Amino acid sequence: MNKIVLAYSGGLDTSVAIKWLQEKYNAEVIAFCADIGQEENLDEIAEKAKKTGASKVYIEDLKEEFVRDFVFPMLRANAVYEAGYLMGTSIARPLIAKKQIEIAIKENAEFVAHGATGKGNDQVRFELTYYALKPDIKVIAPWRIWEFDSRSSLIEYAEKNGIPVGATKEKPYSIDQNLFHISYEGGILEDPWNEPPQDMYKMVIPPEKAPDKPLYIEIDYENGNPVALNGERLSPSDLLKRLNKIAGENGIGRVDIVENRYVGIKSRGVYETPGGTVLHIAHRAIESITLDREILHMRDSLIPKYAELIYYGYWFSPERIVLQKFIDETQKNVTGTVMLKLYKGNCIVTGRRSPYSLYSAELATFEKDQIYNQQDAEGFIKINSLRLKSAKRIIE
Repeated sequence: MNKIVLAYSGGLDTSVAIKWLQEKYNAEVIAFCADIGQEENLDEIAEKAKKTGASKVYIEDLKEEFVRDFVFPMLRANAVYEAGYLMGTSIARPLIAKKQIEIAIKENAEFVAHGATGKGNDQVRFELTYYALKPDIKVIAPWRIWEFDSRSSLIEYAEKNGIPVGATKEKPYSIDQNLFHISYEGGILEDPWNEPPQDMYKMVIPPEKAPDKPLYIEIDYENGNPVALNGERLSPSDLLKRLNKIAGENGIGRVDIVENRYVGIKSRGVYETPGGTVLHIAHRAIESITLDREILHMRDSLIPKYAELIYYGYWFSPERIVLQKFIDETQKNVTGTVMLKLYKGNCIVTGRRSPYSLYSAELATFEKDQIYNQQDAEGFIKINSLRLKSAKRIIE
């Protein structure tokens, strides 16, 4: 009998996939569920997988590895896709696929499977990781081959076969949650004109309902990584979890965008990334006083490419790894403290300090100083204007 290791979330797609894979391939289906902070009852999910037909269920606690080895490297790069998306789903997929391959090797399974649709990005992210880590693995993507053509038809199949699922025909949008964010797609959100229902959100309260008093917090950084919140050192996952609560209570981290999928389709996504939003802003602030101008500008020129590699699924590609080495080299002196004011959906930097600060009050001051000779600026300007003068003569 074939062995198939399925990336299992307990949601609609993968719940149906267990039974469908058994029927289609006469296979033993091994379910793997990654605990990356989705705040679900994993024992219930494991029990559900067994009742649905899984021969074995792996539950792996990956929260610390997820934040330390995937989220934090991405934040060190200030990666944002298309100016709005902090890529909470994108960054989780390579870790899930990596562990899935490890289980396939352990179980001597010839196949791996996932519940991603044939229209989306996740299929690419999963499969590029599979092939990068185990080139001879065989992949089954049910959405590309099964007879179901919509989530509604999946719900009907689940109801007919007694498979319990959370999705309903009345609320069919897809939810993906982890310690870094929650994403909402599909269903009632497919019309980009429709405002998302307020009862949909889980992590971030409406900004207008946030406290009327601003909250000040401090985040300590070492080598580009946040290590302490308000003076208390925390593990990566604990720091992010605590910051999610604080930022969410102050209405910070909601994003509603239409993005360009790798396959060429525009997609509307609604995201909650409270702690990640604060960390992104804070990291930029500590870099502003610790990074040399040209290094900062050079790194920033690479952010769109780096973000694209993660969004498209190339986490384990040679180019992403080389880029990461360059980025991490820039972070050696990105150490210090950032103070922020959180208020009704806004995260405002109010202070930054570092033992490696390149900022000099003596140089920057508008008061009298003994360092900078303002007369030197005249020659600097004239030399830099030479090409502009030459261009003007040619144009005339």
